[in-house]
Amino acid sequence: MSKIGTLYGSSLGKKAIMALSGVVLFGFVLSHMVGNLKMYLGAESFNHYADWLREIGYPALPHGGALVIARAVLIGAVLVHIWAAWQVTRLNRAARGQRYVKPHTVQADYASRTMRWGGVIILLFIVYHLLHLTWGTVHPDFIHHTTNPDGSISTQAFHNVVTGFKVWWVSVFYIVANIALALHLYHGLWSLFQTLGWNHPKLNPWRRRLAAGFALVVTAGNISFPIAVLTGIVG
Repeated sequence: MSKIGTLYGSSLGKKAIMALSGVVLFGFVLSHMVGNLKMYLGAESFNHYADWLREIGYPALPHGGALVIARAVLIGAVLVHIWAAWQVTRLNRAARGQRYVKPHTVQADYASRTMRWGGVIILLFIVYHLLHLTWGTVHPDFIHHTTNPDGSISTQAFHNVVTGFKVWWVSVFYIVANIALALHLYHGLWSLFQTLGWNHPKLNPWRRRLAAGFALVVTAGNISFPIAVLTGIVG
């Protein structure tokens, strides 16, 4: 077996795949949150941002082409991440031989359980989010676009987000899912550093602060959107 095949079949190789796909997902959640902050600048600014996303790469790409490619890459990264996590879990169980007789309460086991259940919640959230605010399938008042007097097309992203979050249970679901995302980001970024070999008593406090800070910033931003709508700050 080649060295690449050996590495690919090992737990380390699977963790490396998780790390690489995780980098893609870390970048997306941060940029997605930062872009959505334009909601606080009003409908015109937010809709202009949504229109700009659809125009990236035009005319080399058709309208919305870059978004289609980005979504395909992201969905692929999510699937690869889930597959690698499942493979690592199987390898760990095989190496252990049998389940522990008594459940361990050490940090690693707790974090692993959190990652598994959090991953399920996040996966369900991704599916719902796409159906809700991307395709409008489960959004009762979704507007795909409007035609301007000059014939150009404008999205109504601000309307869709605000009317979507005015449904309280939808906002609650978003908030709960983002809390699960916070735990996932924290442990995922911590594990990423360890996979890269950045594991040293002098580095570990900084690893923890960076992982916690990243998770906190992304989650605080995301949670602020439904709260802002429910409290009337945005609307």
